[in-house]
Amino acid sequence: MMKMLTSSTPKQDGFRMPAEYEQHEGCIIVWPQRPGSWSFGADAACEAFTAVIKAIAASERVFVACDKGSKDWQRAERMLAGLANVELLDIPTDDSWARDIGPTFVVKDTAEGRVVRGVNWCFNAWGGDVDGLYPDYEQDDAFAAAFAKAKGYELYEAAPFVLEGGSIHVDGEGTALVTASCLLSAGRNPQLTQEQIEAKLKEYLNVEKVLWLPRGIYNDETNEHVDNVCAFIRPGEVVLAWTDKEDDPQYPLSKASLDYLEQATDARGRKIVVHKLPIPDVPVCITEDEVAGFDFVEGEDMREAGERLAASYVNFYFSNDSVVLPAFGGENTASDARAAALLAALCPERKVVQIPARAILTGGGNIHCITQQIPKGGCL
Repeated sequence: MMKMLTSSTPKQDGFRMPAEYEQHEGCIIVWPQRPGSWSFGADAACEAFTAVIKAIAASERVFVACDKGSKDWQRAERMLAGLANVELLDIPTDDSWARDIGPTFVVKDTAEGRVVRGVNWCFNAWGGDVDGLYPDYEQDDAFAAAFAKAKGYELYEAAPFVLEGGSIHVDGEGTALVTASCLLSAGRNPQLTQEQIEAKLKEYLNVEKVLWLPRGIYNDETNEHVDNVCAFIRPGEVVLAWTDKEDDPQYPLSKASLDYLEQATDARGRKIVVHKLPIPDVPVCITEDEVAGFDFVEGEDMREAGERLAASYVNFYFSNDSVVLPAFGGENTASDARAAALLAALCPERKVVQIPARAILTGGGNIHCITQQIPKGGCL
């Protein structure tokens, strides 16, 4: 049973969005199956997703959504067999970006314990008719409500406001982090001003201050989601995707965000401490062989051989005991090791688990994009 809440907002009811580094009840993942996102029948993607699921399930429950009526269900059952803390749910989707289509969860601490609810945004495939990435996204837009119904979470209805979970980060203490390039894009909420969009975020996330980074990662097809370029690692501290190479197209984007953050304070008045997290030393580009494995439908954004992918180590997931971090391998083996060492030093309370994630990146995102945390607490 799922109750849709339309007459109030999280702020009005005293709920807030907690930081990802707070404790989780579990994590949502959607099994990969879309031929236009996952090449060669999603074989490599399923291996990568399984590795991510295994790493997260070591410390929290993982709910894996899949269409029980498809061949993908049997493969998911087979590949996930024997893994503790993993539950398959029969929920069909159009693609596999749980961060963007799943509920954004909010919490309230009461005398009886912590209560968890979800927020249902409108999803339009990152831009709808303007610059959306695929035309058929009805099941994705319905996913948050379907998951909430399956697991018994009450849900705030924020539609028709368009937002994806990857476009927001919070510190759990009143500060949200977004990119202007994404939230002000023409395909999301063009009828709203920046001030009106900020007011929506404050109402549904219950934050006091929104930090607007100007840009994200170069060639990020989501209009530069914040979760690929900058993330809170604790209140007052962030990691920022960085390169020292001034001739790299990422340099002016990261430099603009660094300049902004160095002048910014959070909701508590703290100056933001910025830790630079270098992007891969060698740009990760899709190959002709990889492109040959996709099966695109009419109206879907298509990949081209040689296209630079939006590779970033900021696209990690905080599980209850780990930093689940992408690795790109090959020419970037040293870059992978450097990123792991930096995050191990910055997050000593967690172990770093690095997952070969090129097969996720070629789909258009990475580990943070395919995960959505459920905070610790009860449904009702």
